[in-house]
Amino acid sequence: MKNILIIDDASTVRLYHRNILEASGYEVDEATNGVEALEKALSGQFDLFIVDINMPKMNGYEFLQNLRKENITQSPAVMVSTEAADLDHDQAFYSGANLYLVKPIKPLQLMTYVRLLMGEESA
Repeated sequence: MKNILIIDDASTVRLYHRNILEASGYEVDEATNGVEALEKALSGQFDLFIVDINMPKMNGYEFLQNLRKENITQSPAVMVSTEAADLDHDQAFYSGANLYLVKPIKPLQLMTYVRLLMGEESA
């Protein structure tokens, strides 16, 4: 079973994404900030990261930059944010994101991209 780590400081957003992903058969873990997420990423194997930008302690950009420097198997990351400016998109990709989505995300849209990034069938 594939494991996905949702990193977002908003519990409602984590729950929303968790419900969609678990209904599709994925194992889901959560982190509330980049520091917690990095600890989890270094101690376990995740097949995908869903990352918010604006979080306390360590934001999503910093999390991805730190993760990408580690000598571990690198999994794809989806940056999910309310920020819609080109600068945010550019910074996300520069930081190591594979995809950038603007909240709110529809369940079918989320699952289509999750499956594509993990090399599974498209929704």
